[in-house]
Amino acid sequence: MRQAIMRLAAPVCAAVFLSVPHLHAQQFPLLAVGELNDSRAGAWADVSGLTYTLENGVPANNLGGFGSAITYAGGNEFLALPDRGPNAVPFNPAVDDTVAYVNRFHTVHLNLTPNHSGSGLPFELKPLLQQTTLLWSATPLVYGNVNGSGVPPINGVLRYYFTGRSDGFDAKQNSGDPNDARFDTEGIRVSNDGKSVFISDEYGPYIYQFDRNTGVRLRTFALPASFYVTNLSAVGATEISGNTAGRTANKGMEGLAITPDGKTLVGVMQASLIQDAAQKGAAAKLLRLVTIDIASGQVTGQYAYGLTTGSGVSEILALNNHEFLVDERDGHGRADGSLAVVKQLFKIDLTGATDVSGMDGKTAATHEVAKTLFVDLVASMNKAGISSAEIPAKIEGICFGPDLRGGGETIHTLWVANDNDFSETVLDPDGNTIANPNQFFVFGFRDTDLGGSAYVPQFQESRELPAFLR
Repeated sequence: MRQAIMRLAAPVCAAVFLSVPHLHAQQFPLLAVGELNDSRAGAWADVSGLTYTLENGVPANNLGGFGSAITYAGGNEFLALPDRGPNAVPFNPAVDDTVAYVNRFHTVHLNLTPNHSGSGLPFELKPLLQQTTLLWSATPLVYGNVNGSGVPPINGVLRYYFTGRSDGFDAKQNSGDPNDARFDTEGIRVSNDGKSVFISDEYGPYIYQFDRNTGVRLRTFALPASFYVTNLSAVGATEISGNTAGRTANKGMEGLAITPDGKTLVGVMQASLIQDAAQKGAAAKLLRLVTIDIASGQVTGQYAYGLTTGSGVSEILALNNHEFLVDERDGHGRADGSLAVVKQLFKIDLTGATDVSGMDGKTAATHEVAKTLFVDLVASMNKAGISSAEIPAKIEGICFGPDLRGGGETIHTLWVANDNDFSETVLDPDGNTIANPNQFFVFGFRDTDLGGSAYVPQFQESRELPAFLR
């Protein structure tokens, strides 16, 4: 599949990359495409060391879905986050086919190597999986027992692993109970000292802080009570119908950002809260963002984001300490068996934005943050020769990487990853079976593409821009 994409991208000649001053409609040059479908443990296997199979027969070390979120950690290291696990295999509808897949993140080395061939993309990218870190709590968690125990077999004394299985909750508590074992990981960012990671999810929604080296949970951040549901169910549709307020099942806190100064977390919901959607109109397309002071752990604000072309939001990324990129997308593309249409990043500014914490959906929708299109990923990939049928349906992970500098030029890099839902193959629009890899896409942009904004990286890193690209 990687070779096929590189052939499609052949019209983008490396030698002319920097001769294009600006592409209209906010298209950014595609610098490289890479795949990660294997490791030293084998094909479609991570390096967690797990050797058993899950309830649905899938290996517990299955390597997939880790484009749910990515973040840059300095040097050539990136962290990639899978979601709740391989639930595409029919197993048990009473738990929405979820299994006790232990939540984890991967440390991946991503190096851009100049392509000197004179054709194809300017760089080659060969990802290498270095480490898989499993996530756990030192205090007991509540596991489910729907048609079989949801307790991971690797649990031990003072080590209780989080899992993606939907029945891991205490029905006497609301969905924000930090003792729940269920965890649908969707957003990850690293602390400025590099020692811990912050992860958001869709079940709670929860935001937890973990030790980056060991994977143990260090801290829990409380979110607004209006985000939680009170009537819990292992079946998402039942949970939605049984609540009049709170997050929509499987559409919780999909995105997480950290400001470059390392002081603030910003989380964004994938879809409207149940109570907002019930008001219809603009409120039904209102997504709430929260800001959290890391030092105190307190929520400091809540802001309104209005959907335009996409069906939901998958990620948020800090451009600086007050401006952010929001990943708005539809569900179409490869894996959906259709053509990708909407994969867009919008720029927003929280400076002077109205805090909508105490407002209902209709009122909050009148105070939406202003947004401008930053980049159209579908148009950018099409420009590079990648067809809309080959663009992944779930473009969910975005982060910045090291700059490329040389000859007076500075090219910033934007890294994008897909969630392949742990499916190695899918059907294309014609019904043919095609590969469905875990992919990384790297785009380049300049300060002149920022529309007057300042790019402030969390980690200041740079690489030499090859002479033939200057």
